[in-house]
Amino acid sequence: MNDHVQDFLHFLIVEKKLTQNTISAYRRDLNTYTNYLMTQLNITMPAQIERPHIIQYLEVMREDGKATSSIVRTISSIKSFHQFMYQEEYVNLDVSTHVETPKMERRLPRVLSQTEVEQLLNQPDLTTVAGLRNKAMLELLYATGIRVSELTQLNLNNLHVSVGFIQTIGKGNRERLIPVGQLATEAIENYLIKARPELLKNKREEALFLNRLGGRLTRQGFWKIVKQLAVKSNINKNLSPHMLRHSFATHLLENGADLRSVQEMLGHADISTTQIYTHITNKRLKDIYKEHHPRA
Repeated sequence: MNDHVQDFLHFLIVEKKLTQNTISAYRRDLNTYTNYLMTQLNITMPAQIERPHIIQYLEVMREDGKATSSIVRTISSIKSFHQFMYQEEYVNLDVSTHVETPKMERRLPRVLSQTEVEQLLNQPDLTTVAGLRNKAMLELLYATGIRVSELTQLNLNNLHVSVGFIQTIGKGNRERLIPVGQLATEAIENYLIKARPELLKNKREEALFLNRLGGRLTRQGFWKIVKQLAVKSNINKNLSPHMLRHSFATHLLENGADLRSVQEMLGHADISTTQIYTHITNKRLKDIYKEHHPRA
């Protein structure tokens, strides 16, 4: 069973060219799934798997209190795996075909107010190398709405600050150019002049944002930085780096940007994904109305 999972993951890497984060999610889902089949149901070969076995595994996930989002993602991983085995003729039937995916409630993304964003962006200590780097990363994240994974994967040659753009590759290997504002540009230039040379250990290092050892700063490393700065800023929210992406989109729409442009900047393949931010702005309008209108 494990060999088939490895074949499938190799297919995703070589043929589909999915990102490392996506591959890791597939690996976790399928390792847990096949481990259940082998240890609890004594199933060792793909041909032994039947639709009731998949249903049983999903019921166990529900009984364990797994979130609907986790179950939906797991079903997607399982279906992709079984489709692959059928296409490669490891099995004669795709037993996952009629497994139903539960409907997910669409939760509104959590966002920061513009005042809270200012509080956060003003936290880095600009007298230190790390502070200059952190300031540049936060300003760039909020200025462009890129994902944290895209931020940490930026190389020097992705910067085109002289013409006001950065170049990034997002989900599905979609490349896009995103405008960068003046404040973010200034923060990046300060970092490149005053901080990056101090962090650099290997002159051949292409990563834009470096850790204290001179290597590429990771998503986990940046997450810790944001958490520390959130505590300093006294923002009473469970702050995550992704909230800056949500805030970027929400604040653009609140200030009159059109939905298609925001979709392009965020790198969403489907505009319905971007439309969730219009619900946030509508909710805010209602809250403002209720608070300030004398007859609300």
